[in-house]
Amino acid sequence: MSTEPETTENAEPGTPGTEVTPAGGAGEADTGQAPDTESGDGGAGEMSEAEAGDAGAGGGDGDAREMSEAEGGDAGAGGSDRGAGQVAEAEGGDAGAGGGDGGAGEVSEAEAGDAGAGGGDGDAREVSEAEGGDAGAGGSDGDAGQVSEAEGGDTGSEPGTGGGDAGVGQVSEAEAELRAQQVERERIEQRKAEKKAPIESGTRLRGKAADLLAAVRAVESGEKPAATVFEEPRPAPRRPAPEPERRPQPVAPEPVAASAAPAPETVQAVRLVLGEGGAPEALAPQVAAALGERAAEQLRADPWQLLRVVGVRPEQADGFARALLGTGCGPDDERRGRALTGWLLEQAALAGHTALEMPALLAALAQRGVPEPDAAVQGAIAEGEALVFQDALEEEAGTAARSDEDGAEEDEERPVRVLVGLERYALAEESLADGLARLVNSAPKQDGSAADWERAAAAAQGSTAELIRAVAGQGLVLHTGGEASLAEPAALLNAARSLGLRAWAATHGPIGRNRFAALLRQAGGPAGEAADASRQPGAAAGDAPGRPAADAPGIGVPVATVSGLLAGLEGPGRDADGALDLDLLVVLDAPQLDVETAALLTESMPDGARLVLAGDPAVLWSVGPGRVFADLLAARICPQVASRRPDPGPLGELVSGIGVGELNKVEAPGKELVIVPVRDAGEAVHRAVQLVVDSVPRAIGVPAEETQVITPGHGGAVGTRVLNAALKERLNPGPGRFGGFDPGDRIVHSPVPGRAMPGRVVTADAEGLHLSCEGETVVVPKERVEQSVRHGWALTAHQAVGSRWPAVVVVLPGDAAQSLSRPWVYTAFGRADRHLSVVHGVEQALPRAVAEVPAKPRTTRLPVLLAPQVSGA
Repeated sequence: MSTEPETTENAEPGTPGTEVTPAGGAGEADTGQAPDTESGDGGAGEMSEAEAGDAGAGGGDGDAREMSEAEGGDAGAGGSDRGAGQVAEAEGGDAGAGGGDGGAGEVSEAEAGDAGAGGGDGDAREVSEAEGGDAGAGGSDGDAGQVSEAEGGDTGSEPGTGGGDAGVGQVSEAEAELRAQQVERERIEQRKAEKKAPIESGTRLRGKAADLLAAVRAVESGEKPAATVFEEPRPAPRRPAPEPERRPQPVAPEPVAASAAPAPETVQAVRLVLGEGGAPEALAPQVAAALGERAAEQLRADPWQLLRVVGVRPEQADGFARALLGTGCGPDDERRGRALTGWLLEQAALAGHTALEMPALLAALAQRGVPEPDAAVQGAIAEGEALVFQDALEEEAGTAARSDEDGAEEDEERPVRVLVGLERYALAEESLADGLARLVNSAPKQDGSAADWERAAAAAQGSTAELIRAVAGQGLVLHTGGEASLAEPAALLNAARSLGLRAWAATHGPIGRNRFAALLRQAGGPAGEAADASRQPGAAAGDAPGRPAADAPGIGVPVATVSGLLAGLEGPGRDADGALDLDLLVVLDAPQLDVETAALLTESMPDGARLVLAGDPAVLWSVGPGRVFADLLAARICPQVASRRPDPGPLGELVSGIGVGELNKVEAPGKELVIVPVRDAGEAVHRAVQLVVDSVPRAIGVPAEETQVITPGHGGAVGTRVLNAALKERLNPGPGRFGGFDPGDRIVHSPVPGRAMPGRVVTADAEGLHLSCEGETVVVPKERVEQSVRHGWALTAHQAVGSRWPAVVVVLPGDAAQSLSRPWVYTAFGRADRHLSVVHGVEQALPRAVAEVPAKPRTTRLPVLLAPQVSGA
C-alpha cells in the first residue's frame, strides 16, 4: 500500500519524455500480463499482448502542476471479474410458499423488469433471488414473495417480517405459480380425457380431421384423383411490383447455419473417456464439437486429439495420454508428434503467422520433446493436417550480376524457403491473392466519363485530388494517413455518388462506422445527404427511417461495418450472382483485416468494381493471422496515395512523432497531455481511477462515460480485470447479479475473436444479457456471456483500435516495460481526441521502445503469391 499525496503535484503536462523518474524507484507488482485476445480469459490458445506488440507508455518533464486529484486511498489493485457468464439461479431453499417443493418453477436472477407478487402463469417463473436467505416459507428470513434488487423493476410485494410470511392480503409469486400449474394440469387431463373418449355420431369434426375426412370422401366418390387430393393448392397469380428507378435491395444472404450441438449420447461417451484419463469432464461438449459424433472412439485411439480443444496445453494432453495408454505411449509416439505439429501451427496463427518456416517448426517440436521432429511434420502432412509450400526467394542484385558475368544458365535453381501451414489459412491467402490480382488486372467499370472524374478531382485539393484520380482508372488503390486523413475517403465517397456510383464505406467497428457517418454529414454532398435523409429526429447515426438501429444498422447511410457487410446485415446486400451490389467500396481501418476476412471481401467484389483500402499503417496489426495491408504496401502492385493532412494539435504532433520513432516534447497549453508518474501497481490503479472519476471531468470537462482507460493486458496487478473492478466500484457499484454484470455497466462484446464492440448492459432475462452497442441492441445467450463479454471501462490496445474517445487514460505498469513497442504506444496514444493522461511507471523503457522496437515480424505468403499473378510484376 503506497502513501498517497493530497494532490498530484507530480502530475505534469507535456510529453512522456526521458527526464521524468518516479520517486521511490520502480517497486513493481505482479508480472504476468494476460493474453490480449478478444474472446475470453487467458487460455493456452490465446495470443499475448507481447506477441502482438502491446505495451505501455511513459513519463514526461513538464513543470506545470495542472491537475489536482481528490484525496483518497488506493483504489485497490486486487479485485477480479465477477464470474462472467454465470447467471446464477437461487441456491438452496424451496421456491414454493408454505414449505412446498422446488417444483414451483425456475428461480432466476436474470430478471430486470417488474416482478409483481400477484401471480400469473408467465411471470411467476421469473422471480429473482431474494437476498438474505431462501425463498421458502417456514422459518426462513427471506420472503417467498420478495423480488430481486434488479434495477429497473418495481417489487410487487413488501418483504415479510419473519417465518417466511408472504405478506398480508397478498398472494406470493410461488403460490401464484402453484395455482397456475394446477390449472394447467387440469387442462391437460381434460384434453387427454377428451381424446380417449369415443366420438359420438354426428359430432362435427374440426381442423385437420375434417380436411382429411373431406379428402377421403372426394376420392371415394371419384370427384378428385387420389394423386392430387393432398397436394398444396397453388397460390393465386400476383402482379409483379413495378421496377423502382434504383436497383432493388437484394435480400441479405442467409446466415451460415450454426453447427449442430453434439448429441447427448456423444457428449456422455466423451465424458466417460475424459474421466478415465483424469481430464476435466466439463471439456466433453467442446471435445465432441471438435471431433464429431465418433469423438469418444477417436479420443480413446489418439488421446493427443485433446489438443484440438482451445485452452488445452501439451503437458495436459501428455498426462491424459499416459492415464489412458499407460506404458504404451511415450515422447516418440507418432500420434503425439502429429498433434503437436497441428497445435504449434495453431499457436503461430494466434501470433499472426499464416505459416511457419520449416526450421522454426522443427526447432519448436524439439523443444517439446519430440525426438524426430522431421518425421512428425511429414506425418502431419501425410495425414492432411498440414500443408507444405516451397516459395522462391528473390535473389540479391549482386548475386544476379555475378551470375550474368559468369555466364550462368538461366534455369539455375533459385533459392527457396520451405513453409508449413494449416489448410484454412493457406487457402484463404491464395484466394486473397487471386481476388487482388483480378482487381488489379481488370479495367474498372466506366461509370461516369473521364471528364467527369477529372472535374471531381479538380474540385478537390492536394492528396484528395490524387486519390480521386487514382480511383478513376484503377480497380485497387491504397490510401494511408492518420485520423485527419479520413476526410479524403469521405470526399471520394461524395464524388463517386455524385457521378452515380453505388459507393459504400466499411469500418472495423460500430464506433468507427458512426464517426465516419458523422464526417460524411459534415462534408455534405450526396453521401452526406443520404445520411441526413435516413435519420429521423432523435434517431442515432445509422438508424433507418421507421426502423430501429438494431434491425437495420446503417440503412440509408453509405457506411457499414466489415462484418455486417459480409453477413448481409448492413450495406447494399448482394446481387443475383452473390457479389456485393456496389461499384466502389472504401474499407477503412484496413490494417485490421486478417487474411480470411480480406479474402471474403475480395471474393465478394463484383467484376469492374473498385476497392480502396485505407488506414494508418503505424497502428497494431490484425488480431487474426496475416498482415494484409502491410504486405500490399510492400508489394507495390497498385497505386498508393499518402495523405498530407497532419493530425492537429499537441496530440497529433505527439502521435505523428511516435509513428516515425521519435518521442517529441510537445507544448500542451490546454492540458491536452498530462503525465502522472507512479511508483508501483497499487498507485497506478489509484491514479487511473481518480483521473477517470474526478480529475478529467473536473479539469477537462469530459465526463467519466466518455473517458476510456487503456492498459497492456488483461491480467496482472494493473490489467483490465483489476482496473475494471476498481472502476465499477466507483462508477456503477452493484452485486453483479447478471453473471457478474449490472445494468449500466460498460462492457466490450467480442462476438468472434478479433472483434470488439464497446457498449453497455441494459438488462438480462431468460434470453440472456441485453446490451446496447453504439445504438445496436445485442442479446448474448447466458452460456456465451463468460466467453464473449468483459467489463469495458478498461480495454487493451487491440480492443481499442479503430475507435476514439474524447479522453483516454493510458496506464503503464512497470512490468509492461519488456513488452513495449512502437505500434502499441502509437495505437494507445492515438485513441484520444481531446485529452490524454499517461499513468507512467516504466521509466526509460518508453522512449527506448518508440525508437528501437518495431512491430514483430509475421510470416506470410501473400507477397510471393501476388508476384506471378499481377501483370508486369
